Amino acid sequence: MAISDFYAEYANSLTRLTIFVKDSANDTVAASSETIELMNNQEIHVIIGPQKSTQAKFVIDLGEKAQIPIISYSATSPSLDPTHNPYFIRTCQDDYNQVQAIATLVQNFGWQEVVLIYEDTEFGNGLIPYLTDALQQVKTRVCYRSVISPSSNYQLKIAKELGQIMARKSRVLLVHMTAFLGSELFRQAAEVGMMSKGFAWIVTDGFSTLLDPTISNVFDSMQGVLGVRPLVPLSKGLSDFKMRWKTRFFNGTDQNGKNTEISLFGLWAYDTIWAVAKAVETVAKIDYSVFGEKVIGRIDESDSFGIRVSKSGSMLLERLERTKFEGLSGEFDLRRRQLQPVPYEIVNVVEKRERIIGYWKRKEGIVSVKTANSSRDALKTIIWPGSTKAPPKGWVLPIIGDQLKIGVPVTNGFKKFTKVEWDPRTNEPKISGFSHDIFLEALDKLPFAVPYKFIPYANSSRKMAGTYDQFISEINHKKFDAVIGDITILANRASHVDFTLPYYEAGVSMIVKIKDDKKNIWIFLKPLSLDLWLTTGCAFVFTGFIIWILEHRTNAQFRGENLVNNWSRFVMIIWIFVVLILTQSYTASLASILTVQRLQPAIVDVDKLIRNGAFVGYLKNSYVREFLIAQLKFNESKLKFYTSPEEYHEALSKGSKNGGVEAIFDEIPFIKLFLAKYCSKYMMAGPTYRSDGFGFAFSLGSPLVSHFSRAILNVTQDYKRMQELEYKYFGDYKTKCEDQAGSIFSSDGPSLSVYSFGGLFIITGLASICSCVIYLVKFYRNHWSAVNSVHPGSSLLRKFSTMAKHFDKKDDIPLDTLNQSSDSISIRDQLSPGIDEGI
Repeated sequence: MAISDFYAEYANSLTRLTIFVKDSANDTVAASSETIELMNNQEIHVIIGPQKSTQAKFVIDLGEKAQIPIISYSATSPSLDPTHNPYFIRTCQDDYNQVQAIATLVQNFGWQEVVLIYEDTEFGNGLIPYLTDALQQVKTRVCYRSVISPSSNYQLKIAKELGQIMARKSRVLLVHMTAFLGSELFRQAAEVGMMSKGFAWIVTDGFSTLLDPTISNVFDSMQGVLGVRPLVPLSKGLSDFKMRWKTRFFNGTDQNGKNTEISLFGLWAYDTIWAVAKAVETVAKIDYSVFGEKVIGRIDESDSFGIRVSKSGSMLLERLERTKFEGLSGEFDLRRRQLQPVPYEIVNVVEKRERIIGYWKRKEGIVSVKTANSSRDALKTIIWPGSTKAPPKGWVLPIIGDQLKIGVPVTNGFKKFTKVEWDPRTNEPKISGFSHDIFLEALDKLPFAVPYKFIPYANSSRKMAGTYDQFISEINHKKFDAVIGDITILANRASHVDFTLPYYEAGVSMIVKIKDDKKNIWIFLKPLSLDLWLTTGCAFVFTGFIIWILEHRTNAQFRGENLVNNWSRFVMIIWIFVVLILTQSYTASLASILTVQRLQPAIVDVDKLIRNGAFVGYLKNSYVREFLIAQLKFNESKLKFYTSPEEYHEALSKGSKNGGVEAIFDEIPFIKLFLAKYCSKYMMAGPTYRSDGFGFAFSLGSPLVSHFSRAILNVTQDYKRMQELEYKYFGDYKTKCEDQAGSIFSSDGPSLSVYSFGGLFIITGLASICSCVIYLVKFYRNHWSAVNSVHPGSSLLRKFSTMAKHFDKKDDIPLDTLNQSSDSISIRDQLSPGIDEGI
């Protein structure tokens, strides 16, 4: 069809191609033999083929000896590099061009492991190193390589390899095969259930470009498969050719029931013939003699096969490299004797057809079918194996037909972390609690699916079957694959199991009674500090002295309530303001002490408990018992265990002397649960002994630990979700105790000090001093002239002494005048007779 179409369009061509066909019978030796025969017995100038990379590897060497261009439109293996083989031309896409498209597709879904399934041929092996490197660049590991040889027993080999793959955890399968082996692979995979939900299959272009020509029933075994293949742009020429192609083959189906839709390899073959015809025509116009009779040159004497050296080969090679045109497969452009890379289309097999769900471009990555947007959501909806739309996580436990056995502790009193209930009809356990919810949240964050079942750690009475250490050790006894719950991460435990990162903070502290200070007979002194009491007393004395100075000369009723001096009244107003504020502050502080509950622990010293021989408690089955003995050095006989918050309350309320305990040591999360119910009576006190917190335990070396740790980080860093879970289970403590703690007045807190009222004392002091100074200055000014006239020659000291004696005398003022302003009376007139009389 290519030859007839070319010469129909170029009817005046100087040359015309003649094709000699040899069948290699799918054999490498036969391909080499037929090539030698063509070279020696036929006047050939170009060899097109062979189809397979394995055969092409040998034929290329023969072409180089004969200097005849070897052109392949189907040998896609990257190991056949045209730059290293000067007479080899590849007119198809190198398989290497698709590795980035595949790696980007795997990265798009976050798959971290893949299984490679490829055939043991030059075509299969040549791509694997490049594909492995590309996957490593997107942090995806090739966990297993399944190599299948196209030998006579390939069906048994496929069955065996599928069994090996099923026993592994990865569920992302990358297939690099030709249609011959690939069709059988998918047929058997469907039979053994590997085309079901949870699996992801991707095929390379070696298979996907031949999907259309495969037998139609193969599609039934490939539902949900993804494939990548070079993009062929739509054109009028391509549409016309496909119409003529189908017409020639009985409307699209031959007598064997095989779909005859032309493949991409067929389009490359068509374009290859056109390229050769164009190159030959160009060479003929330059030197037609090279195509004459007996143009084959001398025999290569160094070659044992007697291969003749072509005279036209080098000219044809040069013109082929320069040939460019728009072919059926797109732009035909050979650079370095190889077809240039093109975008790839991503297809999804659904029912009996292929859906194009997106494209991959070298610079943009994955782009949408309709737009040029590149993002994770650029692909159309994908129908995965099992007819599901949810992307497979790509990883499951390598346990065929079983589930991960998750051990759960059976707690008695503290059930907020794990609560086990049995259905009365089915006797099946029902698990709930904070730890349970964290585990489920982490499962959802894993990049793979984990089948699991919860198994309570209970005896025949449905009680906890042992201590927590015994519970954890059941992992090594293969009873559990993992354990969850309020499991504290400890060094001695970590030597037997592997822990995930903690999902909740923990640590050990003690619970004690709240001390009641209301019985203190001197509590009335508590609101004010000692320095404030002393300062207030001094301020009283100082203010009284200032009032005496201002009042004693003019106020005959000084010990009464009336003040006659305006400066005295000013000082008293300031002082009353200060006393008012002090009184109100004292009253408010004392009321708070007497009415508001205070958090003051009755005991804070652990050593004192040990010295006094007090009894202390702990939670049954907890590691706290060993901690109290080994770390805090408590006598074992002084330890008592309890199982619930109610038992804690009863023991603490009795006290050590009445059959109870003085303190209970427990982990902080349990203490919070206890205080949520009894925070008005007890409190957490003393030092906090830190631990790594609560985590999940797995067997040593379990690959799940790292995955669960990363998942737990994603859960705990989702602050909104963590807040929802904490309020769901610990909301009572947060609302009753933490809010109350924020408004509690502690009697151990600082009392009101002088500094708190420093400004007031400064104001009243300055007012008193200024009033006194003004009064004295005015008095001496009014009387100085009289004293100076009576004692003109006296010393200054004697004059001041005389003024001081008269200052100490009271003025003789009528009673009705006392109600008037003292400033309206002439001080000099009142005192002059006294002064004269004294003289």
